[in-house]
Amino acid sequence: MLLDNINKANDIKNIASEDYPALAEEIRQFLIEKIAKTGGHLGSNLGAVELTMALHLSFNLPEDKIIWDVGHQSYTHKLLTGRREGFEMLRKYGGMSGFPKRKESDCDCFDTGHSSTSISAGLGLVKARDIQGLKHSVISVIGDGSLTGGMAYEALNNAAKLETNFIIVLNDNNMSISENVGGVSKYLNNIRTADAYLDIKEGVYNTLKDMPRYGEKVVESIRKAKSSFKHLVVPGMFFEDMGITYLGPVDGHNIPAMLRMFQEARRVRNAVIVHVITQKGKGFEPAQRHPARFHGAEPFDIQTGLPTKPRTAPNYTDIFSTVMTKQGARDEKVVAITAAMPDGTGLKRFRNMYPDRFFDVGIAEEHAVTFAAGLAAGGLKPVVAVYSSFLQRAYDQILHDVCIQNLPVVFAVDRAGLVGSDGETHQGIFDLSYLSSIPNMHIMAPKNKWELSDMMKFALQLGRPVALRYPRGEAYAGLSQYRAPIEMGRAEALYIESEICLLAVGSMVKTALEVRERLHEAGFSCSMINARFVKPMDENAAAFAARNHKLVVTMEENVESGGYGERVRTYIDGLHTGCELLTVAIPDEYVEHGNVEQLKREIGIDAQSVADRIICQMKSCGGQKRYDR
Repeated sequence: MLLDNINKANDIKNIASEDYPALAEEIRQFLIEKIAKTGGHLGSNLGAVELTMALHLSFNLPEDKIIWDVGHQSYTHKLLTGRREGFEMLRKYGGMSGFPKRKESDCDCFDTGHSSTSISAGLGLVKARDIQGLKHSVISVIGDGSLTGGMAYEALNNAAKLETNFIIVLNDNNMSISENVGGVSKYLNNIRTADAYLDIKEGVYNTLKDMPRYGEKVVESIRKAKSSFKHLVVPGMFFEDMGITYLGPVDGHNIPAMLRMFQEARRVRNAVIVHVITQKGKGFEPAQRHPARFHGAEPFDIQTGLPTKPRTAPNYTDIFSTVMTKQGARDEKVVAITAAMPDGTGLKRFRNMYPDRFFDVGIAEEHAVTFAAGLAAGGLKPVVAVYSSFLQRAYDQILHDVCIQNLPVVFAVDRAGLVGSDGETHQGIFDLSYLSSIPNMHIMAPKNKWELSDMMKFALQLGRPVALRYPRGEAYAGLSQYRAPIEMGRAEALYIESEICLLAVGSMVKTALEVRERLHEAGFSCSMINARFVKPMDENAAAFAARNHKLVVTMEENVESGGYGERVRTYIDGLHTGCELLTVAIPDEYVEHGNVEQLKREIGIDAQSVADRIICQMKSCGGQKRYDR
């Protein structure tokens, strides 16, 4: 196998050019076989195989710097830099990340995970290079979906002032996670389909080439020149008008063509965009047919493309999807907004049923929130469905545009808590902290699938800003007998005993139930309260817990700093009851990738770890485990 000859960076340059297609095929088969077992981002990586090969053939790593926007497409890059063995533990605890990591390789020059950051980071690396008098190349690779993010345009505006080389590779597959939307997509499509330009260019080049003696030289001169020819036939020439040289479009699966283009790009003495057309999921038919399914794929059967462990029970996103479609039928003022993730957030059904009330704004969370504020000010009931880790990008808009005006925007905060395999950049463990700091914000978290439904209905009728956070994964179906009506700022008492009281938020109610069972086995009596509201906190429930128990334990799947436990502690300390308080939360650290249950054990928020801590404290145990704070 050709891959056997690639053990470190730049080994690809020892591969004969006639073998490039065979190597590309080997890489695709390798990725399909490995990701079928581990899960991961398949579609984006299959589409970027030849592009990555061309970059590694054109540049010298780690001296030259490649920044991968988001990083979903970096698997081939990892292969070509000697990390083949790491794919056995891809996205598993202690194993190789699914994203570029500086601590993992010198060839990963910048950590990524969220979209639209690569041009800004690349520009910083360019300036650092120039200030230090260095000569290496800096290449930022960004997808057409990520180009819809406002941060990318802020960076482009800044990059336009450069008088030194900076290469931006636009990997255009006409997809983000789902189909692209908006004006940027339309503009790029115009370039892709500018047949007049492509036909004229090809015709001119072929005619000149056939001229005796001077034909080839003339063609080469044209290619080297900063010709304004494109302005005549390509609509807009947006990038050129900004002051950024535009090269392309070029076939992203044609390695020789890309090598010529990158060679030309290196000669440009300013910022240059190389527009590369690729096909997401190339080489694997299921990924080409269902790009969203193979964005972050679970382990699957190679022959069919179907998951090897199909879901048999609904997850929280499914429940949200059902509630949204029902509420859409009952109230014509209910509208839905997503930032390029109708499938991932469960809004696909709503989109299909109520297309006029569904808005996909592209990868633009800041715009999504202020747009929702405008919809609310106009008399509608907007629901912004977004992952927790992505919502934090719109903190200012939540604070400034929604909450100052006390507008009725509902934030359906999916993937809250530990997410797992995508690691630090995707763990939704900060939302309770950053949302709790904002006046007028109301924050709820359901204990099970029925409570999610009830809370959504309550949120839509409240007429104020509401964040409803729920975790990734199967919706909890326990405690079905407890379904008290949702009341503003009221917790739900589940079990009333003595000694210990567990105050649990959302997903931690299930864990609290397991903890209570272990405490009973150890001979302790234990009350249990479902917090329901993080803000406003139920002060009566906290006071009851403090005045009637020796130990109050708060439990949340959020960082401790600024979380629910801190709010409860502040309140209980003011009561001067003498009650002890134990906060169970995520430590003040980033949590790496891995299985969620394993991660919970590692940071001490699983049922057994929590029970051990409580028993230790109740017995006044002096020895502390590593996760005690």
